[in-house]
Amino acid sequence: MVPMEYYLVVSTIMFFAGIYGFFTRRNLLAILISIELILNSVDINFAVFNRFLYFDHPEGFFFALFAIGISAAETAVAIAIIINIYRNIRNIQAGKLDNMKY
Repeated sequence: MVPMEYYLVVSTIMFFAGIYGFFTRRNLLAILISIELILNSVDINFAVFNRFLYFDHPEGFFFALFAIGISAAETAVAIAIIINIYRNIRNIQAGKLDNMKY
């Protein structure tokens, strides 16, 4: 059986890769992918802590499934917004969104 620390290391690497991508990328799709990395690392933590602490209760897995469903809905809405931005200003760079003010 794989120890819990291995899962937590993978989750931590995913979390900090998402944080790094969120703060360094300027493309809206890359920012969205970084947010998804952060959410997936949280889902891994839900499943791992449930597996190792409460192995006879599946609540952590249900929380992870619920979080995956919420993140899928969030991604669909975000992609719809990004498509609408692209149709209006023909660019999806985060720095160019100033044009939408006026």
